[in-house]
Amino acid sequence: MTIGLLQAHLSIPESRSLKDKRSVLRSLKDRILNEMNVSVAEVGDQDLWQSARLAFVTVAATRDVVDARLAELGRRLDGNPRVVLLDVETSLF
Repeated sequence: MTIGLLQAHLSIPESRSLKDKRSVLRSLKDRILNEMNVSVAEVGDQDLWQSARLAFVTVAATRDVVDARLAELGRRLDGNPRVVLLDVETSLF
């Protein structure tokens, strides 16, 4: 069993309030949760309206599956036009 963790630091340039930020993050998280086998939580920058830190976790029987999921997740975050991916860190356990 392998556990994968991806931590992402995002900028949300279109956000003008915490309400705007929540809307963007809700849409992003819902889309990813519907399409991928991961869990997500906002783990930092909750009070900043143009920044977010998200943690995604996935579990699979083999490392290859976890690596592929995390790579796909990184591509989806980087390709989302509503956010700017500033930093990403992955860990395997």
